[in-house]
Amino acid sequence: MRAHRILLLIAFFVTATTVYCQNNKIRISGIILTNTGTRAEGVSIVLKGTPYTALTNADGEYIITAPSGKYILVASLIGFKVKEIEITVEQSDKKLKNISIEEDTAALDEVKIAGKSKEQRVREQAFNFNSIELKNLYNTSTDINQVLNRSSGIRIRETSGLGGDFNFSVNGLSGKQIKFFIDGIPMENFGSTMSLNNIPINLAERIEVYKGVVPVSLGADALGGAVNIVTNQNINTFLDASYSYGSFNTQRAALSSRYTGEKSGFTIGVNAFYNYSDNNYIMKNVTLSGQSTPGNFKRFNDGFESSMVQVETGFRNRKWADIFLIGFNYADRYKERQTGATQENVFGEVHSKGDFILPSVKYKKDNFLTDGLSANLYASYGIDKNTTTDLSTNKYDWNGEVIDTHPNFGEQGSFQIFKYENKSAIARANFGYKLNENNALSFNYNLSNSTRKGINYYNPNNQDSNALDVPNKLNKSIAGLGWENQAFNDRLSTSVFVKNYRLHTYIREAVFYNATGYEKEESELTDNYFGYGTALRYKFSDNSGIKASFEHTYRIPEVEELLGDGINILANPKLKPESSDNFNLGAYYKFILQDYHTVSIEANGFIRKAQDFILLLPGGIFSTYSNVGKVDITGVDTDIKYHFKSFNASLNASYNNSINRDKASSAYQDRIPNQPWLFANGSIGYGKENWLGKNTKIQFDWYSQYIHWFYLTWPSKAFEAGKSRIPTQFIQNASISYSLKNGTYNIALDCTNIFDAEAYDNYKLQKAGRAFYIKFRYFIK
Repeated sequence: MRAHRILLLIAFFVTATTVYCQNNKIRISGIILTNTGTRAEGVSIVLKGTPYTALTNADGEYIITAPSGKYILVASLIGFKVKEIEITVEQSDKKLKNISIEEDTAALDEVKIAGKSKEQRVREQAFNFNSIELKNLYNTSTDINQVLNRSSGIRIRETSGLGGDFNFSVNGLSGKQIKFFIDGIPMENFGSTMSLNNIPINLAERIEVYKGVVPVSLGADALGGAVNIVTNQNINTFLDASYSYGSFNTQRAALSSRYTGEKSGFTIGVNAFYNYSDNNYIMKNVTLSGQSTPGNFKRFNDGFESSMVQVETGFRNRKWADIFLIGFNYADRYKERQTGATQENVFGEVHSKGDFILPSVKYKKDNFLTDGLSANLYASYGIDKNTTTDLSTNKYDWNGEVIDTHPNFGEQGSFQIFKYENKSAIARANFGYKLNENNALSFNYNLSNSTRKGINYYNPNNQDSNALDVPNKLNKSIAGLGWENQAFNDRLSTSVFVKNYRLHTYIREAVFYNATGYEKEESELTDNYFGYGTALRYKFSDNSGIKASFEHTYRIPEVEELLGDGINILANPKLKPESSDNFNLGAYYKFILQDYHTVSIEANGFIRKAQDFILLLPGGIFSTYSNVGKVDITGVDTDIKYHFKSFNASLNASYNNSINRDKASSAYQDRIPNQPWLFANGSIGYGKENWLGKNTKIQFDWYSQYIHWFYLTWPSKAFEAGKSRIPTQFIQNASISYSLKNGTYNIALDCTNIFDAEAYDNYKLQKAGRAFYIKFRYFIK
C-alpha cells in the first residue's frame, strides 16, 4: 500500500506543481498537402523562433497550441521545399487554409538516404515492438487474427472456424499470459463477444505488438507481451461500410462512421459489426469408433453468430479537450460447440449464448493544465451475461448420428443450464510530462473491480459445489512510473520504469473438495508485487541500430482462475500471480539501392524465465487452477522486407525452444508440447494505379505460411515411433482487390488454403480447407 501511495503522490505532485504555470493558449490547426494534392504525413510544423512545434498525422493534419500574436509558420519535410507563411493569432482558435508544399527535385538523392516511413520510426523504438498498418488490408476479407498470424514471433492456434476459441502465443508464452487492448483499454473488460477473430479489420488503424517487455503506458500485467488495437482517431468525418460473403455460409458486415463539426467540435461516431457462419467445413481422414477406414465428415454443431454496436458522442479539438467522448456498447453472441479439447469428443447439441453492455467515458488532452503535460483518462462499467446449455443425453459421432445415450449425464458431464454474470468496473489514468527536449516522465494507473455470480438453473437448489451462487470479488490495480531520456543527439534512447501490482480477492463461499466432501468458507487475500525494467536503443545511423530490454513482470490471476466457473472448476483464493524475467536483444538495418529499391532487415533474440505457471489441474470430477511449473524459453525471430515502387515482398521466421524446468515434473527437461517451435511466413504484393481507368487501383497479394511439425504430447511420454505429432503444414492464401474513384468503391476476392491442404491447430484440431470470400466496401471522407 505504501508504494501504491507513493506512485500516486508523485503523479499528483507533478500536476500540482505545474498548474500555476498555465497560460491561455490558442489552437492553430490546418492541413498540409503535397503539390499533387495528397495529404502529407510527418511534416514538421514550427512557429519560427518559438518552442511551439507539431507533426502532421496520416491525414496531413496538425494542431499547435500557442499564445496570441504574430508568427511565421514553417512547414518542412525531407524531399520538399520549405514553406513559410505569416499568420496572426488572435483570441479565438484559428484554422488555417490548406498549405501546399512543393517537391524539391534537387533533394531526391537526399530522400533516398534520409526519407523515413512510419514503420522505420517504429523500428527505432527501444522496445521489441511491431506496428502493423492495416490500411492496405481494408478491402480484404481477412480478420485481425489472420493478420497477426503472419507476423514474426506470433502463432495463433484456433479450435474451429469463425468465432472459435484460440490460443495466442508470442515468443513461446501464450494464452492469458498475453494481454489485449483496444486503444489502451484492456479487452478483458469488453466481454466474450469482442475478440481478435470477431473484430472487423476496418475498425482498426493499426495493431501494436509488444514482445516480452510492455511499456508503462499500457498498464498491463502481461507475462509475455501485449497486443494493442488502435482505432482511427485522426479522420474527423468519414463513412466506411463493408459486407463479405463466403464459404460455409460465412457473412460479415461492418460499419464505421464519424461526424465532427469543424467549428463546434461536436462529434458523433458509430461502429458496428455482424458476423455469422455455419462453420460446416469438412473434417478429413477421421476414423469413427469401431471402424478402421478413415472418412470425411461435415461439422454439424459449430454455428456462430455475433453482433456489436458502439455509439460515442462528445467533442473533439476544443480548448479544454482534444477528445471528450461518452460511449455505449452493446454486443451479443451465440456459439455452438462441436468438440471438446480434442476432436475425438463430438458434441451435437451443446451451445452457449450471451450479451454485453458497456457505458464509458473518455478524455484526452495534450498540454493539460500546462505545456508539456498530457492526460488520457478512461472509465467504464460492463455487464457480461452468458448461458451454457448442455441437456442432451445423446452421444454423437462425426456422422451426426446418435451412437449412445447416458440418461444421467449431458454431453460434457452433469446436466446444466449454467448462467453467469460478470460485472467489471475499470478506471484508467495516463499522464505524460515532457521535462525538456531530452527527458520525459510517464505515469499510469489502472484499477479494475470484477464480480462473478453463476447458478446452474437446471438444479438451482443444489449449489453445494458452486462457489458463485453469491457474488465474489476480484480487485486488481497496476501503477507504473517511467522515465525516458534521449542523449547524444537522439542516438541513445533509454527508458526505465517500475510497476506495482496489487491483488485483492474476497470469496464469501469458496468451495473446496476433500475426503469429507464439499466445504465452503470465507476467504480474503491482499498481496502486492513489484516489477521493473529498462529498454535501450542506440542508433549507429538513421537506418541502423541495436536495442535491448529487460523486465521483471507478473500476471495477476483472472476471475475464473481465482473464483472457478461454478461448474467443474473450483476456487483457489491462494493462487499466486505468474512471474517472468524477459530479456530481448535486437538489431535493425535498412538500405536503399538505386532506383528506390529498399531492403529492411531486423532480428531479435529473447530469453524468458517464467515460473509459477497457472495451470488447470484435473482432480477427478472437479479441477482447480494451481501454480506449477517453471519454463525457460529461448529463441530468435527475423524479418526481411523488400520494396520497389508498387511491388513489395517480405519473409519472417521464428524459432523458440520452451523447456520444462520443473524438477518435480516427470517431463523435466522436455520441450513444451502442443506449441509450434519453428515457423515462417512469406508474402508478395503488387499494386497498379490507373491501369483499368482513371483513379482506379488493382492490388494482388499472396501469402505463404510454413509450420514445422511439433509434439502433441510430452516427448518423453511415448516410444519414439509412437510419439504423437502435429504434422508439418504449408498453407497458401491469396487476395485480389479493385478500387474505383480513389478508393470510394472497392471489391475484393480472397482464397484461403488455396491447395486444400490438411491444416491442424490446438490439440490437433482440424481447420477448414480451401475457402472463397468476396467483399464489397464503400468509403468516403
